[in-house]
Amino acid sequence: EACYEHQLPDDVLHLFATSAAYSKSLTLDPNTVHSRLSLSEGNRDVTWRLWNQSYPDHPERFDYYYQVLCRESLTGRCYWEAEWSGIGAQIGVTYKGIGRKGDSDDCGLGANEKSWRLFCSPDRYSVCHNNKRTVIPIKPSRSRRIGVYLDWAAGILSFYRVSSDRLTLLYSFTSPFTEPLCSGFGVVLISSVSLCMLG
Repeated sequence: EACYEHQLPDDVLHLFATSAAYSKSLTLDPNTVHSRLSLSEGNRDVTWRLWNQSYPDHPERFDYYYQVLCRESLTGRCYWEAEWSGIGAQIGVTYKGIGRKGDSDDCGLGANEKSWRLFCSPDRYSVCHNNKRTVIPIKPSRSRRIGVYLDWAAGILSFYRVSSDRLTLLYSFTSPFTEPLCSGFGVVLISSVSLCMLG
C-alpha cells in the first residue's frame, strides 16, 4: 500500500542521518553479488561490468538478475543513503528468503511479496512490490542520492531524493513486516551504486 502522509520533518530526518543510533552503515555481501557486478575493496560500491568477475560458486549468489544484497539485517528504525550513476539502478529492501537462482519473479527485487524497490533513471522514478509497478510523478534532479527510511515495527518504508538543502519524499510503502529485512541493489548496464557515509 502506498502512502504519502508519513513524510518526516527535515529536522527528524537529519537526526536519523547523523545519529549513530539510527543511521545505518551497510556493506555489500560478496556472497550474493552477480558475477557481472564488481565490488570495491571496502564492499561499499557496486559496478556493472562487461565481463564476468571471478567469484566462487555460492548458494546465495544471484545468477540471473544483476543484484547484490547487504550483509546487515534491518529492524527497528534506521536510515541510510545510496548514490547511483549511469543508466539506472534499483534501491530496495528484501527478506533474506528472496530467490537467488534463475529468472523467476521470486528472485527479482520488487517482483515478489518478499521485496520492495525504487528504480531510478535519468528521466523517471518508479517503485515496485509484488510486481505492481507505480511511476512516481516527480522528475529526477541532478542529485542521484537516495535516502531510505525504515520503521520496521510501524511497517513503513520510505524513499527520499536527497539534495544539498532538502529531502523530497518520493514514495512510502506501508506493510506489516514479519521478519528482518536487508538492503539490496540492482544495477543495469553501464551503471553503479555506492553506499554513502553518514554522520
